Amino acid sequence: MTHTHHTGPSPDRSGEPPDAARQVDDLSTVQLVERLTDQVKALVQTEVRHGIVEVKDKGARFGVGAGVSGAGLLIVLYGLGALVGAAVLALATVLDPWLAALLVAVVLIAVGGVVAAVGGQRAKDALPPTPDDTTRSVRRDVDTVKEGLR
Repeated sequence: MTHTHHTGPSPDRSGEPPDAARQVDDLSTVQLVERLTDQVKALVQTEVRHGIVEVKDKGARFGVGAGVSGAGLLIVLYGLGALVGAAVLALATVLDPWLAALLVAVVLIAVGGVVAAVGGQRAKDALPPTPDDTTRSVRRDVDTVKEGLR
């Protein structure tokens, strides 16, 4: 890969030197095509980098959602364990101990269900792991190029 070093007037906001219009008139077709190729290459590389960052971000959010769902399922399992304990206590006594265990189990299952639902929603919001923002940006770039060719 070759790198070109620009010397001369500093670029303005467009990224081109102030006298870029005159310079373009002085360039050959081959030079213009080379410049276009370099600019398109830089644009594509930038969009690919943005796409990779966006997909990584969505993957991380999916992982967090899956982790929270897993935590919710673990709490539900503890609730089921408490239900088993309640059944055992129900056989051993008449009322008070198993009723307390049943109440704890119901609370654990309810809390676990809510946590699992929240985690599931977070995971769902991160799917599909496509770079939506980058896709929109590339479409805008293509539309801009098409408009410039008209």
